[in-house]
Amino acid sequence: MSNKKTQELTLKKVQAIITSLDDRKAQEVVSIDLRNNEDAPVDFIIVCHGDSTTQVDAFASNLSKDFQEIFGEKPFRIEGKSNALWVIVDYIDIVVHIFHKELRDFYSIEDLWSDSQQKLHNTI
Repeated sequence: MSNKKTQELTLKKVQAIITSLDDRKAQEVVSIDLRNNEDAPVDFIIVCHGDSTTQVDAFASNLSKDFQEIFGEKPFRIEGKSNALWVIVDYIDIVVHIFHKELRDFYSIEDLWSDSQQKLHNTI
């Protein structure tokens, strides 16, 4: 697969993730484009939050289901579902951080990549 096709597929995956999170009413969905950052471990980081552990768990579960239906891929790894305060869904080139609101505020993960292009996708 050419580099252009790989990038197009990555962008389609990012959009599908954002759509899944938006459809479930995840709050303040932000995508961070790290493709121009040579030190970045992934191409994109997506961050969002919910107000309860039930929401956080549901966002992660539904994202995994939606992504598999569209792309036929399961996440490489999911971490944090046992307490659902901060769930990480790892798709190798895209990592999704789904926080409980208080933890998102505390860790401010977007600030770690403040020099990269960030886009807010909703303001629920």
